Amino acid sequence: MKQPEQKIETITVSDLIHQVHVYHDDGYRLVQISCAQEGDAFELTYTFDRDLILSHLRIPADQKTSIPSISRIYLASFVYENEIADLFGIPFSGIAVDYKGTFIRTSVPHPFGTPQITTLKKKQEDQHE
Repeated sequence: MKQPEQKIETITVSDLIHQVHVYHDDGYRLVQISCAQEGDAFELTYTFDRDLILSHLRIPADQKTSIPSISRIYLASFVYENEIADLFGIPFSGIAVDYKGTFIRTSVPHPFGTPQITTLKKKQEDQHE
């Protein structure tokens, strides 16, 4: 059985609310919101489902630009948005239930948003002790 092709549409932050309303009005459910580092910036991916076919909206993000919350459209998104804000340091505006940085407590603020590991360069053979 051939799997249906998944659609990934890259949009701007300013188009997010409109596009999410379109999915909601067409009967899609929110599956998840994920965040991934892309070079020095981040990508947020919003995944929706209708009739077992996934569609994705992808937007560029950074720690300086506030992303509008979609929790007024899909209430459950407040969980993803608080998690992304706490772990990556990406700000969201207008979250229906905003934990203001206390949703996930970590020993280091925004552990996935800032490098935590220092990479050591390998010594050349003749420099070994």
